[in-house]
Amino acid sequence: MRSEHQQALASRRALAPTFLAAAVVLALAACDSPPTSFDELAEARLPQIEGSIQIPSLRAEVEVIRDSWGVPHIFADNLDDLFFAQGFVQAQDRLWQMDMYRRAGEGRLAEILGPEALRHDRVARLLKYRGPWTDEEFNSYHPEGRRILQAFASGVNAYMAHAESAGELPVEFEITGIRPLPWSIETPLLRIATAMPTGDARREFSLAQSVEEFGAAEANRRARPTPYRDLMVPSDVDYSIIGDAVAAGLRGFQGTVVEPPLVAPYDSWVDAQVSANLGARENSPGSNNWAISGSLTASGEVIVANDPHRGVNNPSLRYMVHLNAPGWTAIGSTEPVIPGVAIGHNGRVAWGLTIVGTDQSDVYVEEVNPNDPNQVLWNGEWESLRIEYDTVLVKGAAPEVVELKFSRHGPIFYEDAENQKAYALRSTMHEPGSTGYLAALRLNVADDCVEFLDALDAWMAPTENMVCGDADGNIAWQASALSPKRDGWQGRLPVPGTGAYEWDGFRDDLPRELNPERGWIATANNDIHPEGYDPPLFFKTQGPFERFDRVSSLLAGGSDFTVQDSRDLQHDAYSASAATSLELFRGWTSDDPEIEGYRQELVAWDAVYDRDNRAAAIFGQLRLILSGGGRGGGPAPTNIDPEAALTTALERLREQQGDDPAQWRWGRTNRSEFPHSLVSAFDIPAVERLGGGGTVAAVGATYREIIDFSDLDGSVATNAPGQSGRPGSPFYGNLAQSWADQEYFPMSFSREAVEANAAYRLRLVPGG
Repeated sequence: MRSEHQQALASRRALAPTFLAAAVVLALAACDSPPTSFDELAEARLPQIEGSIQIPSLRAEVEVIRDSWGVPHIFADNLDDLFFAQGFVQAQDRLWQMDMYRRAGEGRLAEILGPEALRHDRVARLLKYRGPWTDEEFNSYHPEGRRILQAFASGVNAYMAHAESAGELPVEFEITGIRPLPWSIETPLLRIATAMPTGDARREFSLAQSVEEFGAAEANRRARPTPYRDLMVPSDVDYSIIGDAVAAGLRGFQGTVVEPPLVAPYDSWVDAQVSANLGARENSPGSNNWAISGSLTASGEVIVANDPHRGVNNPSLRYMVHLNAPGWTAIGSTEPVIPGVAIGHNGRVAWGLTIVGTDQSDVYVEEVNPNDPNQVLWNGEWESLRIEYDTVLVKGAAPEVVELKFSRHGPIFYEDAENQKAYALRSTMHEPGSTGYLAALRLNVADDCVEFLDALDAWMAPTENMVCGDADGNIAWQASALSPKRDGWQGRLPVPGTGAYEWDGFRDDLPRELNPERGWIATANNDIHPEGYDPPLFFKTQGPFERFDRVSSLLAGGSDFTVQDSRDLQHDAYSASAATSLELFRGWTSDDPEIEGYRQELVAWDAVYDRDNRAAAIFGQLRLILSGGGRGGGPAPTNIDPEAALTTALERLREQQGDDPAQWRWGRTNRSEFPHSLVSAFDIPAVERLGGGGTVAAVGATYREIIDFSDLDGSVATNAPGQSGRPGSPFYGNLAQSWADQEYFPMSFSREAVEANAAYRLRLVPGG
């Protein structure tokens, strides 16, 4: 339950902007009455989003209009001021999140967490991109990349300076005693997506251990590769010596979730404890996108929809923004730490993305010189490793000097002195131009889908299915990634580093489509290989591709599509695998009247995971039983006792939701929680959702967009739990419930629509 104070605060958040600004000024001025609660403290440090702020480094005035849902619409006279203002505004809303992101990516968590973060910091520093910091890196994202990145970083720094002087640093800095780190042009280029290449490596280790235990054929059968190919086992690798300790060399990178301790007196305040919520621990089955040509829409114009799935998080992992300057107009969402728009439209072209999943990395088993542990064998010659030393600052302890080693293949993450082996990770994330999502800068200025496809030649990361629609009626798709060429080997297992298994550049044959005759394009992390395409870009093991089958069947069988149809499809909660599994409960009756009643309720269920549906809640427990405790991606096995399974499911549901069956419903199990990372006072209330269980309306689509070229101002989006990461802001948590209720808000694009929905107006003025 929220406190009375918190409820009152929620009411105050609806007040006019002038009252919000006045509250901030008064709170800061009232030194004799300092805040006595976390809510008051947060409210006193809210950023100024109304009025004007003088900024010395601006060339001309910039106007920032925040709409009723918190989306900033930035109007500037030139590109430098535009991206400067984007950095400034994103820092206003997300500075704590941005600072923790860069600390995690740079390996600087020990500075605030102490020795327990040293393992993370070593791995992060070992794996991060280390340059060269040249125009090849900066301008690979856009011909004006250096200029854009410099302006963005300068804007972030300008806000930090302003926030320090105005007393409005986010409350998290106050209660932890931490201060944000200054940004450079290199800061937005962190490859924090190291989770993806390390995930590739862990799959290689897992398969290697399976080969050792079962043999190649059985290991491949258990892996269920899609598309299927016989497993090619490299020669000259002893998989028996690859134990858990080797794989553990890549563990320790813990992403961006950081929970530093509170400082006095805040550590003794009420609600000082970390949230007791479970948090966003939901597994997201994937993302969806589609583009529908005008031949199939009611308006005759293209519709593009995207609901990319990420972990449910507070604040959101995406940030919405609208950019306007001569030569640059784009609206949609981006990563909080980079400039531009990663997903959205520019008035001429709309785009969305889903993960392809190409194999981005390989583990190389290096032969170590028995006479010199810093040399490895390559092409018959001993090569010296490159060795660097980094000093890691450690809170409460002396600085730690870490030794980092690199072979020609990449960072050495494990050394096996006993067997004279070293393990290196080669990853596309160590190539110039591979910062995730940043190549979308080129998409921001594309004029049509043909130009869009050409711009994707520069897209390297993440590995995405890029879908496009344009104002001329074109639709397109391309699998976009930096994908290594492996001549004669698959990349599914660790390989010798002695020279026989090298990358032969990168592939230029990634599949694409332009204006297919069927009139629609869709992806959902499915197997996208065209017939006869070889070698595969990847080997997925997660089939069947239920979401794609559902989306494609509905698109293929329909016509006269509207935006509402795409809204309905993004929230489609029908599960084909559940419908198939329900056959187990037909054709028999139970002698137990209670069990029989629930059996009849199940077989009458429409296999739609609605929030208020009891049968869905029962089947949710059954699904876990039928799948052996996993996510249940396919139909149930036939060799199971359905009555016993149903009995167990009901017992589990009672334990989870109580003894009153009238209160059982899917939504009570299928909840999204938005806890604050530091204190429970800032928790956003949990919401019940429909979907999940492998449906189109799955878990992690906290950002959704639907773009309608017949009425761009009628395009819609949502971004849960809210635009701002600042507790106390009117845009902190304001979208959580509406997201759960399948609601959207307009993506105001024209100046008239922006003005009609304006809530706060801030002018950034040169001077000061």
